[in-house]
Amino acid sequence: MSGTIVALATPTGRSGIGVVRLSGPDSLAITRAMVGDSEFTTEPRTAHLRPLGDPLTDEIVDEAIVTYFKAPHSFTGDDVVEISCHGSPVILRQVIDICLAQGARMAAAGEFTLRALANGRMNLTEAEAIRDLIEAQTAASARQAVRQMRGELSLQLQPLKDDLLNVIVVLESAIEFVEDDLPKLQLEQLQASLHRITTETRRLADTFKAGHLIREGLKVALVGRPNAGKSSLFNSLLGTDRAIVTDIAGTTRDQLYERFTVDDVPILLIDTAGLQETTDTVESIGVERSRATIADADIVVVVVDASESVTREVREIIESVQNINHIVALNKTDKISLDAVAEIRSDITNANGETTVAVSALTGSGLEDLKKAILAPFLAIDVSIAGFMVTDARHRDLLLRAETEMTQSSEHLNQRLSEEIVLLGLHNALRYLGEITGETTTEDVLTRIFSTFCIGK
Repeated sequence: MSGTIVALATPTGRSGIGVVRLSGPDSLAITRAMVGDSEFTTEPRTAHLRPLGDPLTDEIVDEAIVTYFKAPHSFTGDDVVEISCHGSPVILRQVIDICLAQGARMAAAGEFTLRALANGRMNLTEAEAIRDLIEAQTAASARQAVRQMRGELSLQLQPLKDDLLNVIVVLESAIEFVEDDLPKLQLEQLQASLHRITTETRRLADTFKAGHLIREGLKVALVGRPNAGKSSLFNSLLGTDRAIVTDIAGTTRDQLYERFTVDDVPILLIDTAGLQETTDTVESIGVERSRATIADADIVVVVVDASESVTREVREIIESVQNINHIVALNKTDKISLDAVAEIRSDITNANGETTVAVSALTGSGLEDLKKAILAPFLAIDVSIAGFMVTDARHRDLLLRAETEMTQSSEHLNQRLSEEIVLLGLHNALRYLGEITGETTTEDVLTRIFSTFCIGK
């Protein structure tokens, strides 16, 4: 992480403004070369309008707003210069090329944030939250990212680490200074402390189910027989005419993918080709892709034409998804009576014990019930008002590892095994908790994490 780095900090493409960011010891010197003034000194955190030119040709490239952030009071902790140019890709490329010619190098993915981590400007969970905030798909996921970025996970972990360290200190002292076994009362106090720490660690890890849901969302596949109304239901859920809808069976030959949000949970909705035996080469490929999509989906919505009798083929489709999360959507209920809806629902429920939702893609009836049914197997809380949740699988894995080590150490303590054996697990648990915030994280782990960041951040 040595030297001065440069990258475009705004998205590629044309825009009103594009920001080129420099970070490192030569940031100000490179800027002086571009503005053509070796004496140029800007007040930190103050914007200045200056012409930008190529020192090799003296050609003016653009007029830009230059802002200097002096180390260590910058995002990375190094000297940082942000150059706000006009958002032409040609101009931005020229500015970056000039910086490279003056001795800077292109930043790697996430290198600005990695420097901030290395310089103590933030810990690892706060750095990861920046990535999550940039990639947030809903207001709920953005809120969770902001809370983590502001250090809430670190604040929840610190008391656990402090309490665990207190237990370790007692046991370490027992090895050094106590010749006899620890008194029964002290052992009970240590056990109570370990139980409290383990329980809180598990509670934090258990928030991942909801946290992961609002961060990553659900993959929902609409499947069923041709002409069951899958594409119509697809359009109705999205609120737009995305899929082609006709009275001709088998219109959909390949998957259609669209994203939308239900109660702050991002949904990837997939319209699939109708499932049937066919000799048509193209249609058969679509059917095979549909079956692959079923296996990969978080939940499957089997769309059934409620205006027709339930056929053997429909029952086979329902039976084929018994081992995965699924719902049966009784579509086209606008064409039949309420009694007929109740009869077909009873038929399917009695045969397979299914969760059924009566809907009409034409009128929109039952769509809200269907959306709630899609979320029901995954969500036990209202994410719009939920407290802080673990959203990263890495964090959850380390919390569960720490819990396992503490549980085993508690058992060893209860069995009156030697303090050295008990301490082995407690030190492992402390190390796992430290890895969450980056205190004990290896370089390989850091490389893997920051490779998921965008360049320029």
